[in-house]
Amino acid sequence: MCGRYCGWRWPNGWAEPLRRTGLRGTVGLKGMIMERVRFGNTGLNVSRLCAGTGTNGWAGRSDQTALGVDGLARLLRRAYEAGVTFWDAADEYGSHPHIARALKGLPREAVVVATKTTARSGPDAKRAIARFRHELGTDVLDIVLLHCMSGRGWPASQEGAMEALTRAKERGEVRAVGISSHGLGALDAAADCDWVDVALVRLNYAGVNMDGSVDDALAAVRRLAEAGKAIYAMKVLGCGTLGGDAGKAFEFIAGLEEVHAFTVGMTSEDELDENVRLVEELDERFRRSA
Repeated sequence: MCGRYCGWRWPNGWAEPLRRTGLRGTVGLKGMIMERVRFGNTGLNVSRLCAGTGTNGWAGRSDQTALGVDGLARLLRRAYEAGVTFWDAADEYGSHPHIARALKGLPREAVVVATKTTARSGPDAKRAIARFRHELGTDVLDIVLLHCMSGRGWPASQEGAMEALTRAKERGEVRAVGISSHGLGALDAAADCDWVDVALVRLNYAGVNMDGSVDDALAAVRRLAEAGKAIYAMKVLGCGTLGGDAGKAFEFIAGLEEVHAFTVGMTSEDELDENVRLVEELDERFRRSA
């Protein structure tokens, strides 16, 4: 069922817990430290808050890319200055040029960029990897995910793209691979597939715009963690439905030891500053209680 690139779960135990693996990060707002965490077994370190670029994103646009290349680049640079060194992109969001502009002048190793491809065949994935490297202005892609996997059968149907990404890892063009999930079946398959380094999961406390119930999603996340996957969450604010109490939404995710980080799409410096403040306050509270 899993195809030639999947096998038994990794024997590495649970994913590194958020609060127990904090690395001293960049000084953010009010002199606080934006904590970075070890991202599973990828060898990457990421900020707990990830800057998303795909709100209402598809077909080459999103709310973030609507800011324009310079506008979104300025917001991402502001995020970097606040300690948000994990950025989430996708080919379907059209956000590669914006991220490339924001990366100019920064140490490349200072920011981890995740992107996604809808390529399904080996040749298409190989072309996508080359194009992404050019569009992002980087020799090495940190994370490439197969976009919008929804069923258990994706490891068989995506075998060509998986092989191309595996070859790219062997050439040093990609550091980590995985899936963005839009179905519990896809997460179950990812837990059993040792090709997967990273899983992007829809998750929030209210079960809004998720792949199933909160309990079912958490069970899937635990299986991924037991398999040693790096996990970050999306739809934390339920596509804006839970935005009235972002602190509650963030605290729910931050309280899950299995989840390393979460991505939130922001379109203004005020939004960014408020979200950074909430995350830093949570980190400070956890540090004091440790």
